[in-house]
Amino acid sequence: MSGPSTVPGSIAAALKPCGILVRGAVNFVPGEGPLLADGKYALAVVLLGNAGGSIWPSFGNWLPGYDGADPLDTWSKQLIRPLTEKLGATAYFPSDPPWQPFQQWAMRAEGLKPSPLGILIHPQFGLWHGYRGALGFPFEIETSAKVSVHPCDGCIDKPCLTACPVGAVSRAGFDVPACRSYLGSEPGRKTCIVSGCLAREACPVGAEFRYPPEQLQFHMRALMR
Repeated sequence: MSGPSTVPGSIAAALKPCGILVRGAVNFVPGEGPLLADGKYALAVVLLGNAGGSIWPSFGNWLPGYDGADPLDTWSKQLIRPLTEKLGATAYFPSDPPWQPFQQWAMRAEGLKPSPLGILIHPQFGLWHGYRGALGFPFEIETSAKVSVHPCDGCIDKPCLTACPVGAVSRAGFDVPACRSYLGSEPGRKTCIVSGCLAREACPVGAEFRYPPEQLQFHMRALMR
């Protein structure tokens, strides 16, 4: 089992080849955190995810050999779960019950806030990032400084709110049925399915971290399902 000071570095080194990054940590008061495998409450979680297309080289090479459901979740679990025994941790995933508050953890870990699309926006990565899992520990983890700037506060035009061809993105929220209906139409198959969500693409923040075309198409097809 690793100690508190070595945990983030050990995780980062183990997952670096696949592009899964340490995205920050959250410490909890006793009884606040998720349950560990031994039934006790975690005192910290380390969030794991991608920034830009960091995972795509590894995941894209793995994907053609997989013929099951939920490929990205399956791939993430195959890489993250082996660390639990090595580090004395418990793994949590956004796709697994009991559902853990990943967005709340991310806001606490990195100081992020939601964009009008509902996706947490990062001042560097914009909307081009995500969380693939987390590892819980029975001790606190040293945390880094949190982001203090929310990019949407200074964005006057809010182009993300007007870029969707069917108005699926608005201040009222994300209309998933409208989005899926458009993706299944001929115009949708020629636009968003090919080049990614037009509303997400309209955000000027972190444009250099935009996902590669293959990753954009993967996520859009997954949304259709």
